[in-house]
Order: sequence, then C-alpha cells, then structure tokens
Amino acid sequence: MPKFQYKAITETGATTSGEIEADSLESANSLLAARGYIPTRVKAEQPAISGFQISKIQELLSPVKAPDLILFTKQFKTMFNAGVSMINMLEILEQQTENPKLRGILGKMHRDIKEGASLYDAFRKHPKVFSPLYCSMIRAGEASGALPQVLDRLTYIIDHEHQVKSDIKSALTYPVIVVVFLFAAFLILITQVIPKFVNIFKSAGLQLPLPTQICILLYEILANYWYLIIGGIIVAAVFLYFYLKTKQGKLTRDRLLMKVPLIGPLFVKSAVSRFASIFSILQASGVDVLDSMDILSGTIGNAAIGNELENIKDRLAEGRGIAGPLSEAKYFTPMLINMMAIGEESGNLEDMMQEVAGHYDTEVEYSMKKLSEAIGPLLTVGLAAVVGFFALAIFLPMWDLTLMAK
Repeated sequence: MPKFQYKAITETGATTSGEIEADSLESANSLLAARGYIPTRVKAEQPAISGFQISKIQELLSPVKAPDLILFTKQFKTMFNAGVSMINMLEILEQQTENPKLRGILGKMHRDIKEGASLYDAFRKHPKVFSPLYCSMIRAGEASGALPQVLDRLTYIIDHEHQVKSDIKSALTYPVIVVVFLFAAFLILITQVIPKFVNIFKSAGLQLPLPTQICILLYEILANYWYLIIGGIIVAAVFLYFYLKTKQGKLTRDRLLMKVPLIGPLFVKSAVSRFASIFSILQASGVDVLDSMDILSGTIGNAAIGNELENIKDRLAEGRGIAGPLSEAKYFTPMLINMMAIGEESGNLEDMMQEVAGHYDTEVEYSMKKLSEAIGPLLTVGLAAVVGFFALAIFLPMWDLTLMAK
C-alpha cells in the first residue's frame, strides 16, 4: 500500500508530522481527519531505489567489452575441461563475473539451461554480447563434441580483433587530437583575433589583401549565421547517425571508405584477413561452407563485403566450389582466390586460409605503420598552411600600414 508523509495540526493546536498508509491522497486526508487532525501538507513518499533497480542501472552503464568476453570464454573452457556440469558452471561464472551486464546475462542463461534449453539457444538470446559467429561456433562445438577446441578458437578471434582495433585507435588518437586543436585555433583566430586587426586596417583606409578579405568573410558568416551553421551541423549529424544504422547506410559508408586513398586498401586487407581467419576456424569447427558464408556475411565487419557474400550464396549452393564464385565478387584479392582454389584441390582449405590470414595480418600491420608515418607530415603541412594563411592575413596589411607611416 502507498505511504504518505504528512504535517497536520492536532485538536490541541500542536503541530505533528508522520507517515500514513492509504490507497490514495484522498484516503490519506480522510484517515487524518478521522484522527482529529487538520492536514496542512500530505504527499506521497518517494520510493527508494531498490537493489534491483541499481543492478539494472549498472548493467546499462557497463557494456561487455572484449577483455570481459575473453576472460569469460577462457574460464568457461577451463571449467568445462574440469568436468563441471553446465548448470553449476554458469552459476559459478555468474557469481565471480565482475561485469554487471555479463553477470545478469549469465544469470538468465543459468535459468534457461535449468529449464532444458540447449547451450546454443541460451547464448543466442543475447546477440548484443554473443555475436552470430560466437553462437554458431558454440553450436558447432556442441554438436561435434569439440567444445574446448572451439572455445580456444573463439578466444583467439576475439583477442586478435580486439588487438587490431586497439592498434587502429592508437594510430588515430594523435591525428584526431591535432585536428581538434587545429580547428579550435582556427575558430579563435577567426572570431577573436582577426576582427581586432581588421578594425585597425579599415580605419587606416587600407586596401585589404585577399587572405584578409577571406578571413573577414569567414568571420561575418560565423557571426551572422552561427545558429544556421550549428543547426545544420546538428541536423546533418542526426541524419547521418540514423542513416548509418540502416543497411543501405552501412553499405554506402563501407564502399566509400574502401575507395579512400591510404585508408581504403587498409580496410580491404583487414576485411580479407578477417574473412580468411574466420572461414578457417569455422571449417576446423565443422561448420559447412554455406553456413560459414551466412555467418561471415553478418560478422565480417564490412557491409560491402558482406553484401558480396550474400550475392554469391546461390552460386555456392549450385556446388561450383568456393574460389569460382569468389573470383566474380568484388574486393576479394587474387591471392585469397588462388589460395582458396589450391586449398579446395588439395583438401587443405583450413590451412590455406590460415596462411592467407597470417599474410594479411602482416600486411595490415605494415599498412598501419605506413599510414602513421604519412599522417605526421600531412598534419605538419596542414598546420603550416593554416598558420601561414593567418600570418599573411595579418602581416600583409600591417606591412602596408608601415609603408603608409613612412
């Protein structure tokens, strides 16, 4: 029953306060009147945040990251090898997992397994944490009886991809910081420094050079239409955010990224490496080719390549092999296709794809190094161009002013 806090005047005129249970505010007033009180204030008590609500908030604020998933997969494999039953295993993992969101998911999985669900069904109910690749490999391991080996391969995939993403983030951190500071400096110079000099130059009746005129134009646009610029940026950002969530948006984004100089080849090599590595592991885990392509089209991490895999599935179903249909698709390199053909002929497809994955991992690492080396000089040139432009905008009129003074 709801509780209400009240302040009231008693029959003797004294002030009293307290708490009362009632069905509604009107009922609370009636109960107080029955006691001979005159209510001066009655309000519903605010419920305290329950432990359940706190745990839900923690789950929302604690995403399951790659290190959490790697640790869980390793612990899962260790206990499975030790002969711990699935129900006890999930209960133990739930108790010792530190991540609140993963702990909540393991609790649900524990209940599902107790109710008779398969391991695959328990995993696939949580696609935001366990990817289709993860779930499909669990199903393959469960069916083949090779779950420990499958868990080892999953650990490798997650760890490898986490390392690649970390390397990319590290390589891009410095350029992003420099660009942000460069943009901030540009705005400060345009809005704060240039206008003060312009007033001096105009009062002297100088004919302003082109760089200074451009600066003035930029300042006037920012000063007079800043709300339109900010509004346009917000609308464009919101549109892009939702557009890039759509299938067509992801497809357009990835197609464009693979055409960009310097970073385009890096995206292609990274996707080919991922394709070869995952395909090799799926083959080793007993997943057939068509199912492998289904899994890869959704987990390759590149919508353009995923779309190509979707397009060749019918040709694969006709039994034409893999290398032939792949050669008709975009983005797949000659090396991948040739190694795929050799693997098919020799019956050693798994090892061939592992070789390809290793080769392109090295290529991606080398490309990342080249990109990092190229970005430094490009940023230096960009910084010099901006500084030089503003120096001309300020010092050319000052030089003219000096000549006039003579």
